[in-house]
Amino acid sequence: MLSIGIVGLPNVGKSTLFNALTRSKQAEAQNYPFCTIEPNVGIVEVPDERLNALSDSSKSLKIVPTAIKFVDIAGLVEGASKGEGLGNKFLSHIREVDAIVHVVRSFADPNVTHVDAEANPKKDAKVINTELILADWQVVQKRLEAVKKQAKGMSEKELAPIVNLLEKINTTLEAEQPARSLEYDEEEQVILKELQLITLKPMLYVVNVSEDFKPEEQVVIEEGTQHIYVSAKLEAELAELGEEEALEYLKEVGIEETGLDKLIRKGYEILGLVTFFTSGVPETRAWTVIQNTLAPEAAGVIHTDFIKGFIKADVVGWQDFVDNGGWNDIKSTGKMRLAGKDYIVQDGDVIYFHVNT
Repeated sequence: MLSIGIVGLPNVGKSTLFNALTRSKQAEAQNYPFCTIEPNVGIVEVPDERLNALSDSSKSLKIVPTAIKFVDIAGLVEGASKGEGLGNKFLSHIREVDAIVHVVRSFADPNVTHVDAEANPKKDAKVINTELILADWQVVQKRLEAVKKQAKGMSEKELAPIVNLLEKINTTLEAEQPARSLEYDEEEQVILKELQLITLKPMLYVVNVSEDFKPEEQVVIEEGTQHIYVSAKLEAELAELGEEEALEYLKEVGIEETGLDKLIRKGYEILGLVTFFTSGVPETRAWTVIQNTLAPEAAGVIHTDFIKGFIKADVVGWQDFVDNGGWNDIKSTGKMRLAGKDYIVQDGDVIYFHVNT
């Protein structure tokens, strides 16, 4: 399951946002630093309007959406990479997630304490980013030292790619740039996996804005990185309402989509994910895979045995599936195609896998 870690300075609205996204009250949202010690974890169903339409076509007995895990990680402070504010423990939690949502606050509130007296989103983001870079720099330094000690037992052919990669990353981190700012070939990506670098993970900025926020007030924290603008307070209010009431309230305040919808859409984008569907009478279900996934690997998401047993797949776009009444009527329309092992799954595909088990 995809996991997204929510990070930021203390009291920027992380826990309020987490509670709103997960429609829970499990994360403490208090007016003092470190009210979150152990990370709070919430599983959120991914809203997808295509599921209902597919289910209606197949007369499915149930709908199973895909899901995302949100992890609310305690507020980091300056010096976290050296252990300040229990920083080492918190940083280890960040290493375990697939992507990072970096929350910054862009409005002043005399009733909410700020660790640096005033809310300055660019300055606040720099504090967090510096700590993440320093944490990765320490990892790279230790790995370099270890590789050099092992050099006697390694050939130049084995040693050179590792040392070159580590030195390249080291130079980038020392220039206060994240590891994700570099490009890596396939061999380097294999080496990178064991490092678990935090700044290699995709990042999305969530700018916590006031309820009367206007588009012209947008602030860009970091060029080239995705941003969304969300009022954590408004999201918390929406979370208290029923679905229909929430939609009506959004219309009243002129907002087209919730913070959760924005966050999931951008999360899929930065991670390069697509959704395919299986649909029949027992159930209509959404599945998530990374872009450029081949049909056998997509089948393996359903059951690992399906990879080896894959024979072929019937594939149709979700809209064609709906427009033509599901599997019973689609075959005669020419809209369905037969896919082999080299087929790359596309977002919105409805797939029936033929496997030999």
